[in-house]
Amino acid sequence: MKIKFNLKYLFLTILLFLTEVLIATVLKDIFFIRAYLGDVIVVILLYTFIKTFTIIDDQKLIVGIFIFSCVIELAQYFNIAEKIGFRKGSLMYIVIGNSFSWIDIACYAVGCLILYIIVKHKNYKRLLTTQG
Repeated sequence: MKIKFNLKYLFLTILLFLTEVLIATVLKDIFFIRAYLGDVIVVILLYTFIKTFTIIDDQKLIVGIFIFSCVIELAQYFNIAEKIGFRKGSLMYIVIGNSFSWIDIACYAVGCLILYIIVKHKNYKRLLTTQG
């Protein structure tokens, strides 16, 4: 892993973050979007955030993000936000979350699968242009 700033990924990170804020605030009453799409997007947001500052193997990063997401979800099962002392409704309480769900893990997996497909497609196109 190398440290290197990438403006393209910064813009993507900001766009995805604003999308997550929009989902959490404006679109919160649309169940499918709030319950599922937000969890799919959050792993993509983590990916773009890390890629903003580093050069790292894409596949390892995607696997790492999935594991990290599952660990956070497992922490929700044990109500870690309350045990750490975050008040209900506080920003960190909301970020960590407060309810475990297997469906959330499935959404994280879908988000990581989308990332994997995008990365493979991007690498395949790069391979074709260098060989052609």
